[in-house]
Amino acid sequence: MTIQDEYRKKGWKDLPPGGIVDRPATARDYKTGTWRAFRPIRNKDKKICQNPEACLVCWILCPDAAIIRVEPNELEFDMDYCKGCGVCALECPLKAIEMEQE
Repeated sequence: MTIQDEYRKKGWKDLPPGGIVDRPATARDYKTGTWRAFRPIRNKDKKICQNPEACLVCWILCPDAAIIRVEPNELEFDMDYCKGCGVCALECPLKAIEMEQE
């Protein structure tokens, strides 16, 4: 008999509680930047987001919201949350972002 069979015999009140969170939180409480093996480096010689077709593509597509707009055409990377996935570098039409090994 498997453990799944044992649980099927029980009612929902007999099952052990799952994970219990002591308080609600957001992803901001969990800094995940230490997971990365690569970090994004912006080439400041290239004018980021000056091309209307390229404007803020990296900012929009970053899955971790780790790119911060500090001015209309100026971006910074929040290394506390960047996991180094490289989506920003891959999708930048101007190729102004490169991934560098940590």
